[in-house]
Amino acid sequence: MQQVECIIFDCDNVLVDTETTMISVMLHLARPYGATMELEEAVRLFSGRQILQTITMLEEHCGTAFPDDFEQQFRAEAYAEFRKGVKAIPGVKELLQGLKLPFCVASSGPREKIELNLGIAGLLHFFDPERIFSSYEINSWKPDPGIFLHAAKIMGYAPAQCVVIEDSLAGVEAAVKGGFRVYGLTNGNNRQELNDKGAVVFEEMRQLPALLKLTA
Repeated sequence: MQQVECIIFDCDNVLVDTETTMISVMLHLARPYGATMELEEAVRLFSGRQILQTITMLEEHCGTAFPDDFEQQFRAEAYAEFRKGVKAIPGVKELLQGLKLPFCVASSGPREKIELNLGIAGLLHFFDPERIFSSYEINSWKPDPGIFLHAAKIMGYAPAQCVVIEDSLAGVEAAVKGGFRVYGLTNGNNRQELNDKGAVVFEEMRQLPALLKLTA
């Protein structure tokens, strides 16, 4: 296996614990329009996807169109929840403090959301602005590999020199399509699905240095 030269992290549920909160807010807002999906199923379906794609999928599930301001309602309520306290994924701070090789974050979310949540979780100082990459800045969303290819190019590395750290099926699919090695952080329920998509599955951030052969 080629030596790892650059690590590309997803943000939600890899660096910060936000995905479940976001999807819970989305379901809450969709309930009046007929949403009956359970949170666990929604997390499996929507993690890592663009918000507009998630809204479209929920509209199909409900059999009706949502109001024009549904996305704005969602973002306002989700951001309010984030400000109550977003926590870093256990082990992430220690991992980032110990890394000796280049790393960045590449997320489907808007830059303002990435920076907000990294800041609240106490992680923003690890990422200079030029090492934060948002799908909204290139109009490419997972499972398309564009955001990872863009991040690798700007960081100065080929996909084969990088590893992607993901938690979602859409993110793993995007990384594999782009020619990246990908490691999937499981939530305990999606181990087999992440593996089937092509990820090396792991359970805790403290396992990564050994998996990536970053430790003696």
